[in-house]
Amino acid sequence: MENIRIFCENDRSYHKVPVGTALKELSEASFRTVPDEKSGMELPVLAALVDNRLKELEFNIIMPHTIRFIGYNHPDGRRTYIRSLCFVLRNAVKEMFPDKVLAIDYSLPSGLYCEIHERRNNEDGRPGIYYITDEELEEVKAKMQEIISRDMPFRKVKMTFDEAQKIFLDNGQEDKARLLSSIGHYTYSVYFLDGEADTFYGPLVPSTGYLKVFDLMGFNNGFCLQFPAEGNVSKVMPMKRQSKLAATLKEYADWCAILGVTGIGSLNKSISSGRAVELINLSEALHERKYADIADQINLQRGRVKIVFIAGPSSSGKTSSSKRLAIQCKVVGLNPKVIELDNYFVDREKTPKDENGEYDFEALEAMDLQLLNSQLNDLLDGKEVELPRFDFKEGRRHFEGNFMKLKENDILIMEGIHALNPAMTSAVDDSHIFRVYASALTSMSLDENNNISTSDNRLLRRIVRDNRVRGVTPEETILRWHSVRRGENRNIFPFQENADVAFNSALIFELPMLKYFAEPLLRRILPTSKAYTEAVRLLKFLDYIVALSPDEIEAIPPTSIMREFIGGQLL
Repeated sequence: MENIRIFCENDRSYHKVPVGTALKELSEASFRTVPDEKSGMELPVLAALVDNRLKELEFNIIMPHTIRFIGYNHPDGRRTYIRSLCFVLRNAVKEMFPDKVLAIDYSLPSGLYCEIHERRNNEDGRPGIYYITDEELEEVKAKMQEIISRDMPFRKVKMTFDEAQKIFLDNGQEDKARLLSSIGHYTYSVYFLDGEADTFYGPLVPSTGYLKVFDLMGFNNGFCLQFPAEGNVSKVMPMKRQSKLAATLKEYADWCAILGVTGIGSLNKSISSGRAVELINLSEALHERKYADIADQINLQRGRVKIVFIAGPSSSGKTSSSKRLAIQCKVVGLNPKVIELDNYFVDREKTPKDENGEYDFEALEAMDLQLLNSQLNDLLDGKEVELPRFDFKEGRRHFEGNFMKLKENDILIMEGIHALNPAMTSAVDDSHIFRVYASALTSMSLDENNNISTSDNRLLRRIVRDNRVRGVTPEETILRWHSVRRGENRNIFPFQENADVAFNSALIFELPMLKYFAEPLLRRILPTSKAYTEAVRLLKFLDYIVALSPDEIEAIPPTSIMREFIGGQLL
């Protein structure tokens, strides 16, 4: 039998394997585990990158490749594990509630929020919810453990559109059937587990026995599917019941359902049928109403609240939100003044360093907290202060005669990554501060059991904006994203619940809009690039979405948050 020569990045060596060898065979022979540098643990191989394309371990080698086996310590390894776990959950729910449908709605800090739905929607368009009891949830968990203990294989089968659509309509998965119909492909890859069919937009692990660690915890109207933590794969992520965040996500999902948009399939149908401009106008009206509501809340505390802090992760539209909130504050008779927190950095030589010996500009200690607290207290006492200006090129702070004093109806609006951290203003009376958390909290899903990551939404925003405004290539943005996310996990997400109000900057039309701008940028990334794997994943995701036309994009108003990313903003 003919042998093929492949290069494996795990041991930096060439291997000869027979034509048709499955990656799983090669893995079991030489690479059962991969080392995790953070924990020092050896992690099971879950999938592989073949010429920088993610493949399941059942992939057969028929030509020379460069291969890298990956585990849970790789983002695509984690996604592969989580997708597979979702299929196990889906089968357990189907066995226990054959007349109902599992809905995996959106990401939570501790996992994925899930509900069990009736097959028919309520009169208002929202799905009818089956309120699962704690005892029933324990039964679902036990069924999942049984499926995992049986180590059953996941099988991928190619089938026609008609065959796939019939399966999913029979399963009550109308969103999934609608999505397949809106894409218009002739064939689809359908996965099977113990005779049950489903689609997952990426590879799965070879069998259920790989999925050792998970948990189910009751939450709101449903429950949270928990999976291993990144740093310790032997335990699930600790449960964080962030009710404000969950309520904001739920509100947005309900609003989308009222508009008849329950997933990407129905969104595609709305756009293809000419409803794009209507959805744009309704989404922007909702945003304006939310800004007005926040301004009203601030105004109700006029005289006491004098400082408004806005924080959120990268590409959440914080700059646009602060400007639009300022306008709404003026409408109710307040006079907003803006102070940029970036001007309170310490001089460069006093900046703390990270574990690699590089300046850590995102650390709280990179700010001159003593000066910031002192000036805020002086302003609250009616005193005049001279505001600093930080010269980023020089790495030094200067005072250039920019004085400020707060009058009766004046309020400060300040935006920054630490704005929700009470340690930033520990010397300031908290009763004078109103905190706003802004983020693109996407709660729309591809279909019933494939949610859309809020992080992916923001990454697409940043790819488009960085290329347009800063001349940064999509490749550079993708390669920096891990560092950005690490800073968010440390400095922003732990303090979300400190906010007085959460503002969801997601817009129902933005993924179709972002596809128009991001897709050609992602296609420029070469297969030899370290960013290629992520580019392919994002392109595959965008392939399920119908793009807006240039004429429809023109209908996006100049005040929209989206204009911060695509240009044409007038604020």
